[in-house]
Amino acid sequence: MSVVNDVQPSAPSDAERGRPALLAEIDRLKTVLGGHLAELPVHPPPHPCAADGIADTLGLSPFERDVLLLAAAIELDSEAAQLVAACGGSSDGRPTLGLALAALPDAHWDAVSPERPLRRWRLVDLAGAGPLVTRTLVIDEHVLHCLTGIADTAGSLDGLALPPISPVVLMPSQRTAVEELARAAAALPGPVLLRVDGEDRDAAIAAAAAIAQRLGLTLLRVRDVKLADVDLSTAATLLDREAVMGARLVLTGDQRLLSQLGAPMVATTNPDVTDCGSRTVLAHTVNLAGATEQTERWGAALSGAWQADASLRRTAVDLAHHYRLPARSIDAIAAEWAAATDHSAGELQRLTRERARVGLGGLADRVEPRAGWDDLVVPEGLASLLRDLTNQVRGRSVVYEDWGFGSRSNRGFGISALFAGESGTGKTMAAEVIAAELGLDLYRIELSAVVSKYIGETEKNLRRVFDAAEIGGAVLLFDEADALFGRRGEVKDSHDRYANLEVAYLLQRMENYRGLAILTTNLRSNVDRAFLRRLRFAVQFPFPDQALRTEIWRKAFPPQTPTEGLDPAALAHLQIPGGSIHAIALSAAFAAAEQGTPVRPEHVLYAARVDYAKAERTLTDTEMRAVTGTVR
Repeated sequence: MSVVNDVQPSAPSDAERGRPALLAEIDRLKTVLGGHLAELPVHPPPHPCAADGIADTLGLSPFERDVLLLAAAIELDSEAAQLVAACGGSSDGRPTLGLALAALPDAHWDAVSPERPLRRWRLVDLAGAGPLVTRTLVIDEHVLHCLTGIADTAGSLDGLALPPISPVVLMPSQRTAVEELARAAAALPGPVLLRVDGEDRDAAIAAAAAIAQRLGLTLLRVRDVKLADVDLSTAATLLDREAVMGARLVLTGDQRLLSQLGAPMVATTNPDVTDCGSRTVLAHTVNLAGATEQTERWGAALSGAWQADASLRRTAVDLAHHYRLPARSIDAIAAEWAAATDHSAGELQRLTRERARVGLGGLADRVEPRAGWDDLVVPEGLASLLRDLTNQVRGRSVVYEDWGFGSRSNRGFGISALFAGESGTGKTMAAEVIAAELGLDLYRIELSAVVSKYIGETEKNLRRVFDAAEIGGAVLLFDEADALFGRRGEVKDSHDRYANLEVAYLLQRMENYRGLAILTTNLRSNVDRAFLRRLRFAVQFPFPDQALRTEIWRKAFPPQTPTEGLDPAALAHLQIPGGSIHAIALSAAFAAAEQGTPVRPEHVLYAARVDYAKAERTLTDTEMRAVTGTVR
């Protein structure tokens, strides 16, 4: 048997199925027009067609139904257009209101009043000027497409409708919420507003689409940016018409439009919409899935590799605990990993970190974590405390979610810390080390740039930072916390009260943040004890002693750097923290490179003088002799 004969014919489209009935109705109208032209009125009975659904839904009379079909007939049938012209239609072949009133049965004048369905729902327009009877009947193009069975919602409605959403996988908890909300919506008799918002915006929209489907509707997303260019009442009418004619659930985030829509049920993903007139509000927040559901999704997405590679499973479990990813992102990352040549667990971690990376605008800078534990020179007790902090971040979801400790606390699951100490004592490097150990991005936020003198702006900036970082699970380093924190004293005015509110808001977001949030300050005494109690860790970075400075100098120059005559123990006599040591080592290297020699004591001495000058300090005689090698 040939391949051609094996091909099964495709099912007829809606347009193909409805065409015979529509053509039969057009033929009926041509018969009516022919009788009117011959002054021998004839009114054959109508044939069932797509116009009946519109008529029943919108409440059209038999005459209004015929007017709608007559306006459509001249767009689809040249013979009908010729008959209309012969019967006294307009010069362009369109029927006039006068012709419709004279030729069609059961005519009534109020059919074209603004309150009747033809004009209320903008099914037809009375074009032209002059008396009503001379104006032409023009069918709305989208309505014409509905009559012919052509689906064009995305390209119609004056550009108000967005294209249908791509399929989005919902997590089990999200699907459960959909079922509950759909049942509640179906049980309510009056007008309803469905508000489906939350962190997972894609899933929120998909949830609204799933609810619509369970109610026998399809989702129509409004292009909200278009509303600024159109008359709002006109937009509401067009969308209401589509909701009724096309069994659509209109979804918009525009509060003004929501207040004008008359459809029995509308939807929004805007969390700020709390009231919509007489509508009953059914609200649900679609949050990003927890670690357990994400782990299950990783297992499904990685398929056979999940079963075969224990290391990969452990990595995926870690990813589920550190990141908050929607199902679509997990599927996309797994597909990219499967298509790559490197199928290691490390590659999966790298892809996840890069794909989950967020943009924080001008509020934060991403720091590439390069330092490791061996690079961090701090007292042993401090290093142990930092490792404890790292372990708590790594095991947070296991303890809180899997082991049930989260149900015993009304605070969030975030790990928050204060790093206090003089500039250069290792606070930022410690954050780098922790981020590198966890395989997470590190973002440095200058709190001095986030804090605003305008009431409410500081919280808005902080909200932007935390909301954006939540998905990526990044380590957030809030530098210069002194800009926001201070000892709480007597509240003298409203600005003092609001400053305390800003601090409280920051601490609340840190507690609820899924990742690690770190505050740094040069003076721990600047932070009120009441605020300190809300932080999980308070880590003091001391000024390095002689032994620590010696170790820092020993590691200051990379192994490939040529040096000559440098004694780390002697250089440790410089009374400077680690940050200054690294800066001096770098400057000395540049000075030696310029001369084409190894790094020598004189290069370090030059760099030290420059660094001290920046701090308006001078080297002591002891420090100078130490650098030049006369002190051991």
